[in-house]
Amino acid sequence: MVSDTSPRGIAKKHAQVDTMRNRIERVTEDLKDLNAFYPMRISPRRTRKLKEYLTSELESLQSQPFDRYDQQGKIDYLLLRNYLERQLRDLQLDYKQNQKSAPLLPFADGLLELCEARTKAERILPQSAAQKLFEANAEIKSVIDRVERKPNDIHIEKTSAFRAAQDIDSLQASLKEWFDFYSGYDPMFDWWVAQPYGVVDKSLKETSKIIRNILVGIDPGKEDTIVGNPIGLDGLLSEISAESIAYTPEELISIGEKEFKWCINELKKASRMMGFQDDWKQALEEVKKDVVEPGKQTELVRDLVREAISFVEENQLVTVPTIAKENWQMFMMSPERQKVNPFFLGGESIIVSYPTGEMDHEAKLMSMRGNNIHFSRATVFHEMIPGHHLQMHVIARSRPYRRLFDTPFWIEGWALYWEFVLWNDDRFSKTPQNRIGMLFWRLHRCARIIFSIQFHLGQMSPQECIDLLIDEVGHERATAEGEVRRSLNGDYSPLYQAGYMLGALQIYSLRKEVVETGQMTEKDFHDRFLRENCMPIELMRALIQDQPLSCNHAPSWKFYSF
Repeated sequence: MVSDTSPRGIAKKHAQVDTMRNRIERVTEDLKDLNAFYPMRISPRRTRKLKEYLTSELESLQSQPFDRYDQQGKIDYLLLRNYLERQLRDLQLDYKQNQKSAPLLPFADGLLELCEARTKAERILPQSAAQKLFEANAEIKSVIDRVERKPNDIHIEKTSAFRAAQDIDSLQASLKEWFDFYSGYDPMFDWWVAQPYGVVDKSLKETSKIIRNILVGIDPGKEDTIVGNPIGLDGLLSEISAESIAYTPEELISIGEKEFKWCINELKKASRMMGFQDDWKQALEEVKKDVVEPGKQTELVRDLVREAISFVEENQLVTVPTIAKENWQMFMMSPERQKVNPFFLGGESIIVSYPTGEMDHEAKLMSMRGNNIHFSRATVFHEMIPGHHLQMHVIARSRPYRRLFDTPFWIEGWALYWEFVLWNDDRFSKTPQNRIGMLFWRLHRCARIIFSIQFHLGQMSPQECIDLLIDEVGHERATAEGEVRRSLNGDYSPLYQAGYMLGALQIYSLRKEVVETGQMTEKDFHDRFLRENCMPIELMRALIQDQPLSCNHAPSWKFYSF
């Protein structure tokens, strides 16, 4: 047989021998470059280039001989296929959302053309650039005039208007980078462009402010107002499919509601132990009073981290590498950041929330109550070891290429899963106050399923989400606002908040299948789970149990019984 030495034949040969790991690593770096080169989500060129790339990679992947891969390779194939398909769906969703906000951005194309020409280092024609800026400013002024004079004639949803304001901010930043690149280098550039650029920069800032104020309803000085961007039923179904979840949005809400009721019953039991009968909210208020004095929170956290490490090591629950155990740091969270993250954060380090001197009196009290000793105990296990700190340590060292498939069901599910384990382990000492603290967080994660999914279905407003956390979970108003702001401000995927509880339930269900049946020891299960790195839990289950897989695998695991 004559070997095909054409470029196409050589590429085909390389594709056949390409390992899935190499392919995933290449796709990771390719997408990093594409997203850095085309950072503007409203850019048609970005959409086109990403769509071409993702489609090409998906077609190439599907041409691979799935049955020739071992189990790890098959899992990687399915992870990459799922990822590429999800990225394509997200592009389409972004396109639809861009179309809704487009009426407020008639000037965007001309400014995008300037910014994208700069990234390709194209020769600039200063007079032509000045003309584009002049024309863009006329369109910007037209938008300002319409918004100010006839806002009722602008038929656009509040969330689309907010998205438009965000895109204007992004466009303003990119245009500044474009101007700074040429300014001072090309003397004719400054002569032609400096004045019209300054006018456009000012106009963009004014437009964003006016849209937020008049169309979105954010009053000046209240930039912390929560708006959010609900993605609707189709968007949620896409996200659920990408997370390999075999339940509908309504079924997920039902899971949250059932778990919520369980938490309430357990809170009443702990409340009775404290002498408050079934009034668990009164018991919760008593628990919130148990705080350390200013300046002592870091010592509390340090001691809780040490307690957590000792417990999992003494009881052979999971391997804790020496580097992970000894090399962690602690930082304090700023008052500004506490508006979004009112509690601790963890991972490589632990970031501690506690009031600082410049916070007003009421904010100080709410922060202290929201970060009391018993809430903090559960939080430290979640954030450090055996939670996120151990997790981050291992995934950086074991199959790190799978971090591309980061999912809250794996990341946050693991940390909350440990709260399940410690709740059920009689060796882990728990006072009634400790139980209240643990249950508060568990109840909170149930509420997250309910309010986040209902918000994206258009069934709850941000204020209703806040009220749920205050009235039904027992949050302080400041911490409730921070949690909802964090959930809905767009920095997290739509199912991120639901992923805590649902992921934990999945992992615990898998634990029952392999640990409680004697197939694996507890420690072996935990170590194996971490070493396999990020993926939807259903695929982790297929990997650990060596289940048969096909290239058309679809989610089917029913991990929860109603």
